[in-house]
Amino acid sequence: MSELAKALSQQQFSEHITRCSGKLYRVAYCYVKNEQDALDIVSEATYKAYLSFERMKTPQYFESWITRIVIHCALDRLNRNKRIAFMEDQTQEYAAAELAVPLEEKLDLYEAMDRLAPEEKAYIILKFFEDLRFRDMADVLELPENTVKTRFYRIIGKLKQYLIEGEVEGYDR
Repeated sequence: MSELAKALSQQQFSEHITRCSGKLYRVAYCYVKNEQDALDIVSEATYKAYLSFERMKTPQYFESWITRIVIHCALDRLNRNKRIAFMEDQTQEYAAAELAVPLEEKLDLYEAMDRLAPEEKAYIILKFFEDLRFRDMADVLELPENTVKTRFYRIIGKLKQYLIEGEVEGYDR
């Protein structure tokens, strides 16, 4: 690859990352609930993406591709640590948006989400925290759209069951 082509490729990568860095951080943070760990995950994912950016076949799907890498890096981090991640104080950016919901309800929701398997959390994070459509979620998760819908509604049922009855089937604390 010529120096000019390599410089253009680096510039494109930089522009893509700059555009979606906030989203990537939010996805990582939803998994690890720790600012520094989330930043580390985004950094690791960015590095991995940079190494394979030139081989990317469809640049228009960059955001789905990099989000998938962030999710995998977050799952790897969770598996490596083998520890329960507890909610830490929200950053001011999120705190202002969440003032309308009573603290008790937020804690119940986060506790219910902590009871989900990490793979199940991805559906909730992508739909509610990132406001993705099912079609976009299917791209990120590399699954058929109907599979994503089915799994999403089953996961919502689990969350609803816990929030209403206080119990999720098959969960032992």
